[in-house]
Amino acid sequence: MTNDDSMAPARDAARRNFTANLAWGGAILVVALAGRAIRDRGYMDPDTLTRMVIGANGLMIAWMGNRLPKAFVPYACARRVRRVGGWAMALSGVVYAGMFAFAPLSLAYPVGAGAVVAGIAVTIGYCLAQRTRAGAG
Repeated sequence: MTNDDSMAPARDAARRNFTANLAWGGAILVVALAGRAIRDRGYMDPDTLTRMVIGANGLMIAWMGNRLPKAFVPYACARRVRRVGGWAMALSGVVYAGMFAFAPLSLAYPVGAGAVVAGIAVTIGYCLAQRTRAGAG
C-alpha cells in the first residue's frame, strides 16, 4: 500500500465535509437572496426575512454542532463526549432557530445567542471534565 492509498479515506471524508459545508452556505445564500427579492416586491416584511435567514443559520448550527464533537475527540471517552456535545449543540441550534421563527426579535436575539453560547459551554465543560477525569484515573 502506498502512502497515497492510506490517505484516501481521510481525503474522501474531508471532501464530503467540504461539500456539505458548501451546500449549507449556498442554501443560506439562496434563502437570503430569494427572500430579498420577495421582500423587494412587497410580499414579505423585513422581520420575516431576518427570521428566515437567522433561522437557517440556527439549523446549520444544529447540524454542524452535532457533527463537530465527533471529529475532535480521540480518547476512550469519545462516545460520551460525542453524545453530550452533539446533543448540546443540536439543541442549542434548534432553540436558536425556533426563537427566530416564533419569538419577538427583541427576545430572539439574546435568547438565541444565549442558547448557542450555552451549547458551546456545555460541550467544552464536558470535554474538560472528561479530560480531568481521565487524568485523575
